[in-house]
Amino acid sequence: MNARFTTLSTLVSAVLLTAAASAFAADSAPVLDSKSCDQPKYPKAALMNEETGTVSMGLLVGPDGKVVESKVEKSSGSKSLDKAALAAYSQCKFKPGTKDGKADQVWAKIDFVWKLE
Repeated sequence: MNARFTTLSTLVSAVLLTAAASAFAADSAPVLDSKSCDQPKYPKAALMNEETGTVSMGLLVGPDGKVVESKVEKSSGSKSLDKAALAAYSQCKFKPGTKDGKADQVWAKIDFVWKLE
């Protein structure tokens, strides 16, 4: 009886995972086209002050692959670093995300690490 329960439990789990995967298969996040993008430039004042950190950004990408809206979700601790990263990535092109199998406006999440070399 225990082996039968385990087999049934495994089967139910597999069916649920397959159903969940197919329900979300048509949705995808935007993908950055790195060739269309310049790396953010270190702001001079931030470089002189040896500022570093990671900025987390949200970029709303339209169906044409262009950034429609952008925001800082978590600051690096430096407004100038945040602003420079946001400005650079807002100019990038993306492969648009999809909803229900069609290109649509979808948020992309990007983390950029500012470090001194």
